Amino acid sequence: MKFFALTAILASASAAYAHATVRAVFINGVDQGNGENVYIRSPPNNNPVKDLTSSNVACNVNNVAAPKTLEVSAGDVITFEWSHNTRGDDILDSSHKGPALEVYGTEWATDTLIKNGGHISITVPDLEAGEYLFRPELVTLHEADTAYNVNSARGVQLYMECVQFKIVSNGSTKIPAGIDFKTSYTYSDKGLVFNLYNEDPKTYVAPGGELSSIAVAGQAGIGPVPSGGSKPSTSTAGTTPSTTSAAPVTTSAGVITSATAPATTDAVTTSRAPVPTSKMTTVTVRSSSAIPTSTSVVATPSASSYPTTPSQGNSGTVVSKYYQCGGIGHTGSTTCAEGTKCVVQNSYYSQCL
Repeated sequence: MKFFALTAILASASAAYAHATVRAVFINGVDQGNGENVYIRSPPNNNPVKDLTSSNVACNVNNVAAPKTLEVSAGDVITFEWSHNTRGDDILDSSHKGPALEVYGTEWATDTLIKNGGHISITVPDLEAGEYLFRPELVTLHEADTAYNVNSARGVQLYMECVQFKIVSNGSTKIPAGIDFKTSYTYSDKGLVFNLYNEDPKTYVAPGGELSSIAVAGQAGIGPVPSGGSKPSTSTAGTTPSTTSAAPVTTSAGVITSATAPATTDAVTTSRAPVPTSKMTTVTVRSSSAIPTSTSVVATPSASSYPTTPSQGNSGTVVSKYYQCGGIGHTGSTTCAEGTKCVVQNSYYSQCL
């Protein structure tokens, strides 16, 4: 069977080894159940991908076809559910702040995602019928001040899964050429190497390319799971999408092709095999960033998001490896698990390593 790849860069936020994954989706508000290794190509754990040269950037480290494919039609609302370890848990540590592909009012996108149970929605474009991979992704920036190829202890942290869908409506839209992960997700990309603590968040440019003409206007983005049975219009956003469509999230659509395939080939036959990762292209169908543009809602954190005095924290609870143990404003435990120690990364963040 053919599997096109519809990739979704859903959120960018600060997170200290947030260990977040997508474990389930909703279609028009209906829970499809736990999708881990059922309809989601789930990785073996919730660790990030940091090596931008790795093929794991495409669908994470376990790019093995799942046995089930979910059916959707143009205009259907797909809601991805992010979680930490299990469905309905804390999603991300609330102490993790950062600039995002979506910035709401005076709070970071991570806060909004947590408040809404890790739910973020997109609308299916009027694409040709066929099987597609939707790729939700979190781009976390708390250690992105230094590239991974310079210091492997740091670097941007990417979290993504590929979710299998079959579009059963008879649309006429083909996925545009887009950008190639191999040439676009690089250590020179300012959206993937960014100093969260010293750079102006309004200067942040998210990876993933510009908003595509196949984008659907008025998508829900981060928020509660939509009520069942409600489907928006499938009109496209075009080159000048509304502010509403651009504000909450970036979602991308792309085509996976084989390196040895003819130039005219838009997809490869997978027969439930892993997606080839020699080339994976993506085009943005939902976009918002911290950079002021006509297609984005721009805001910066309120003053309360920037504590001015250090906290002594709480020495009682043991903090697991990779989690926060100190920094300005930190009120949690400062006691690291056995075999690790609290290492200062910067004035705002210390981590058990």
